[in-house]
Amino acid sequence: MTTLERRLGVPGAIVVGLCAMLGAGVFFVWTPAAFVAGEWLWLALVLAAVVAIANALSTAQLAMRHPVSGGGYAYARAELSPTAGFAAGWLFLTGKTCSAAAIALVAASHLWPGWEQPVAIAAVVVLALLNAQGIRTTAWVSWVVVSLALAGIATAVVWSVVAGPQVLSFGWTAYAPLSDEVFVTSGGQTCSFGGIGGSDAAAAACSDVGALATPPGPLAVLQGAGLLFFAFAGYARMATLGEEVRDPRRTLPIAILGALGIVLALYALVAWATTTAYADALVWPETPVASLVTDPIAHRVLLTIGAIACLGSLMGILAGLSRTSLAMARDGELPGVLARISPRTHAPAVAEGAMAVLAIALVLVAPPVLLVALSSTSVLAYYAIGHVGALRMRRAAPEESWVPRWVSILGLALCTLLVVTLPWYGVVASALWLGIALAIRAIRRRTASR
Repeated sequence: MTTLERRLGVPGAIVVGLCAMLGAGVFFVWTPAAFVAGEWLWLALVLAAVVAIANALSTAQLAMRHPVSGGGYAYARAELSPTAGFAAGWLFLTGKTCSAAAIALVAASHLWPGWEQPVAIAAVVVLALLNAQGIRTTAWVSWVVVSLALAGIATAVVWSVVAGPQVLSFGWTAYAPLSDEVFVTSGGQTCSFGGIGGSDAAAAACSDVGALATPPGPLAVLQGAGLLFFAFAGYARMATLGEEVRDPRRTLPIAILGALGIVLALYALVAWATTTAYADALVWPETPVASLVTDPIAHRVLLTIGAIACLGSLMGILAGLSRTSLAMARDGELPGVLARISPRTHAPAVAEGAMAVLAIALVLVAPPVLLVALSSTSVLAYYAIGHVGALRMRRAAPEESWVPRWVSILGLALCTLLVVTLPWYGVVASALWLGIALAIRAIRRRTASR
């Protein structure tokens, strides 16, 4: 039987995690988060970071005990029950497939505006084919993407420091990816901005853009944190590498916490640069990091780097999806064909193809607003199950539990709190989709037992 190969060490695993996080998050998430949280953006970032750290600690502890593919699915199945494992796996597949489709559309909108769907589909196909070549190819591409992303971030931040706060307007817009926000300006004019990408025409239509009638409050901070959490969630990718890293009990915790620490520092730097540059602006640029650079040519280069970073994040997500579906197929939770591993590349090629097809389907039929809402809800619920698993592990194997109990309790509470602040349609859609899957699973198991 062909198996996955342990080829990655700590540096390779960290880079794969960085690649999964430094995409739509660092280059594009700041504008919608600032639009929602306003002057409380820093507090929203701190809250998102606390959630991410708690999630990472619980995940790292579980990864040390269960060094296998599948991430939260495998952990919940072992620590809680097969049903809980299925729920976690299904939520991960749902959330990350939606993330893949949304990120593909974001990258496509910056690479070739007006041709978002064809470009997004082509990107998914190409990256799935690269992933099918094995984990070494994925890691090599991740090195390239992370190097470009770090260079782009450094250029933007240094440029903003040297040039000062005056920033040229490149596609200025206001947009809210989780809802169709309607607000009243200081002049009494009603403005509406909806959907990822926003609209310059919509911004221009609001000729008297002053201040929001209602200043941001606690709910806005929670919503902003939910958006910013989208930029941290890539470390889940490393948890699915259990069978492809050397010495996983040592490598995975170091890689998960190391990558998250690097990203926290980078996000703090970017938050400082953007809030300083756009301190007096009601509406932020659609591409806040790239717009820190005022030279048109350099700005275009940074836009391209941002799009490439999105594609790198997409590649990591697709790889994580295939490993989780592989683990679920091995246990009979998904069709067995998804468990096939290529004898040449030692990659789950069938699962890669299946997840790519699902992402393409979402690109074609689902609006980005619903994709992001469904992704955020599903991924936060997935981590909530992980915290329950970590708490159960503390009782079952206290000698292997090094994360304080209060960390997992805090993570569980915050994940639940952020979920209930998300748009209702995302929460309802995620719950219904999970309920349908659990019902079908129960019927299948009952039929098979007869």
